[in-house]
Amino acid sequence: MSYGAQARADAEAKFGTDAFYASLGRAFVTMCAVIPVLFLVEAIDVGIGSGQLDVAGGIIPHRIDGLDGVLFSPFLHAGWDHLYGNAVPLILVGTFALAGGTKRFIWSTFVIMLVSGLGVWFVGDPNSVVVGASGVIFGYLGLLLTRGLVERSWWNLGVAAFIGLLYWYQLYNILPTDQPVSWQGHLLGLLGGAIAAIIFRRKRVRPASSAGDTSTLKF
Repeated sequence: MSYGAQARADAEAKFGTDAFYASLGRAFVTMCAVIPVLFLVEAIDVGIGSGQLDVAGGIIPHRIDGLDGVLFSPFLHAGWDHLYGNAVPLILVGTFALAGGTKRFIWSTFVIMLVSGLGVWFVGDPNSVVVGASGVIFGYLGLLLTRGLVERSWWNLGVAAFIGLLYWYQLYNILPTDQPVSWQGHLLGLLGGAIAAIIFRRKRVRPASSAGDTSTLKF
């Protein structure tokens, strides 16, 4: 990344700047646009027979025909209540994750889906079908928390702490439970977010100090 592009990225990441608020606003609008897509998918599932899409596109642990759920399951939900419960948290954590940069948001989401989805496929209950965006939501939370640590960003740490306080009653879902909840997907999503934050951490680029150095700084 060139120094000019890095400077713009730093400005967008700095709390209180116009660039920061503009980036946050764009991210919020984008995440709000994602939610109707999830509701449309659920409406189609209900229209063709509730649960058919869930079985076809959900993760079925240990079964090859359930492996495609790694990509499709975050877009599917086990009913309207499940979707309502995920919609607001997804907008919230997704907005702050996306505000950190579109490119690394996309790649981070991909890593979270792989770690959470493949992990569930390997260690989940083979008699279950796992659907929902919860793994991605926990992944974004892990992303924000770890990003705050590795990039020394008090803003990201503060956001992660604030979201944790808002949804503290949901955090127990990363622990083993007898409830019909994929705690493995939540825990592995959190881990996937931490891994993504480390892999795609922002590297600071300094301008060349020598007047004779005409090389372009990239990473």
